[in-house]
Amino acid sequence: MAYDYPVTVRFQHCDPARIVFYPRYFEMVNACVEAWFEDEIGVSFGCMHTEREIGVPTVQLDSRFVRPSRLEDRLILRLQVTQLTSKSLTVLIKVLGEEELRAEFTVTLVLVDLKAMSSITWQQQPDIYAALQQQQQK
Repeated sequence: MAYDYPVTVRFQHCDPARIVFYPRYFEMVNACVEAWFEDEIGVSFGCMHTEREIGVPTVQLDSRFVRPSRLEDRLILRLQVTQLTSKSLTVLIKVLGEEELRAEFTVTLVLVDLKAMSSITWQQQPDIYAALQQQQQK
């Protein structure tokens, strides 16, 4: 099952042509991932960073821009887990506007121990790993 994250294109997202300036999509993608972790995985970035001292940095990000999005467009960022290994998580995020594809992003994340600043396995956080496995099956 996909996770939908709504975004309304605001002036802050646009260039002088009133279309989304492409780096702003990366901010939207990160916000989508952060909301998904809190809403679907059950752990907020705040909890991860302050209580658990872990993080989920992006290690690879592939993008494809299909059609422009304009000021005040209502977009849906649709996140779907595509791969889960012991060391990485890959999600596909499609940006849809009026049910038409505007852009898509393949994002690979890893789990990091913030004290050691080194990657760890998802299994070292059993609750997160179990929730990720459930998301992969949807």
